[in-house]
Amino acid sequence: MTELADREWRLIREEARPGPMQMALDEVAAETAGSGGPRTVRVYRWEPSTLSLGYNQDESTVDWDVCEQEGITVTRRQTGGGGIYHDSTGDISYSIVAPTAELPGKLMDCYELLCEPIFDAFERMKIDAAFAAEPQPSIYEPSCYLRGINPAHDIVAGGKISGNAQYRQRDAVIQHGSLSYSHATDRHLSVFETDKIGPEQFSERVTSIHEQSGIDRQTAVDALETALGSWSDGREGNWTDEELEQAREIAETKYASEEWNRERVDPL
Repeated sequence: MTELADREWRLIREEARPGPMQMALDEVAAETAGSGGPRTVRVYRWEPSTLSLGYNQDESTVDWDVCEQEGITVTRRQTGGGGIYHDSTGDISYSIVAPTAELPGKLMDCYELLCEPIFDAFERMKIDAAFAAEPQPSIYEPSCYLRGINPAHDIVAGGKISGNAQYRQRDAVIQHGSLSYSHATDRHLSVFETDKIGPEQFSERVTSIHEQSGIDRQTAVDALETALGSWSDGREGNWTDEELEQAREIAETKYASEEWNRERVDPL
């Protein structure tokens, strides 16, 4: 439990929703926290499988035809970095949202604090994970898991197992991240407009929860939810009807829009 745990937190257990809705819910949680409502820790799943683009990512790096043929949604994150293929079963994602005033002002300190429950989750999974000890060079810049590894926020367990990123929305900080449960290597590579990267290079850089511990996906989800709940001392909660309505509007007009995903023009 942290010093933040004397505030009001809610834990929202894993929900499966489309990518644009998941990104919209981060925005809504930030507005709720920034206006005096509960802070949020949550676990979520991308359904259908989704390619989330980094904020500044060039849309030409995406193989749009493959994504359409395979039913893979494409949306753009508010955070930077490369694209992440979030397989509907191979990826486990989380968000932590709290008012800016309650968190460290220095980015590195903020990452260290908000990644505490992520390391606790890996420990519960019997995985020896840590921030990368030193930078590693990029293999393929458009892919988050193949970009240069940053010791500030990339978590490794032999290979990269989790990427984490932060941004500020109004008066709140959002940290969201992806934990690799299992590899979907061919699909991960197929969503990018390149034939220069093969499965061997991917497997040398990236590992997964299943590869490291052999546990089933639900056990991994339970470990992450327990770690987030313990860290925040949050009560189990849900979105309000108003939050869901607001998120649906943001998802439709922003995160599912051609302007945002192809041109990075915020339609709101």
